Amino acid sequence: MNLANRITLIRIFLVPIMMFFLLVKTDYFPAIHVESFEITYNQIIAAMIFIIAASTDGLDGYIARSRKMVTNLGKLLDPLADKLLVAAVLISLVDMGKCDAWIAIVIISREFAVTGLRQIALLEGAVVAASKWGKIKTAAQITAIILMLLNNFPFEFIGFRFDEVMLWVAALVTVYSGIDYFVKNKNVLHFADKKQ
Repeated sequence: MNLANRITLIRIFLVPIMMFFLLVKTDYFPAIHVESFEITYNQIIAAMIFIIAASTDGLDGYIARSRKMVTNLGKLLDPLADKLLVAAVLISLVDMGKCDAWIAIVIISREFAVTGLRQIALLEGAVVAASKWGKIKTAAQITAIILMLLNNFPFEFIGFRFDEVMLWVAALVTVYSGIDYFVKNKNVLHFADKKQ
């Protein structure tokens, strides 16, 4: 297994570790209080793990392309790792009461729909290239998730709900980028539907 695929696997293995720290309820992780702001150490650890995992997304792709290590396994694992990471943390945030379930469902549905489109394209020998909107979507989702994991730090001190703003931005851009992918790649679906 090459280096790029190993990095992708690390991202997958970080998902349950992040969820453990995010959802564990124990006195071993006390809370930090600063005025009206409160955050637990396990939330900080989970946020750090999420940041590390999210940062490996671009790294594995860069290594695979620059060292000519692109493999079918990597093409399968990379989007799967991304979707697992985002889905796991959004479901956890819903459980924690930090994210509305319908927003999580919209974002997760789009992620799996585009992954399905990519898999159909691979079967047809085509590649669905990453779009500008897909990259903006990823940045918006990561920003929103980090802010929610950190209880809107540091914006909580000025009373600005930047985490909620970014969650709405992420949801809107996610929907738009999903539509954009399907419109630009409708020929893949049309061809796959006609093939016998």
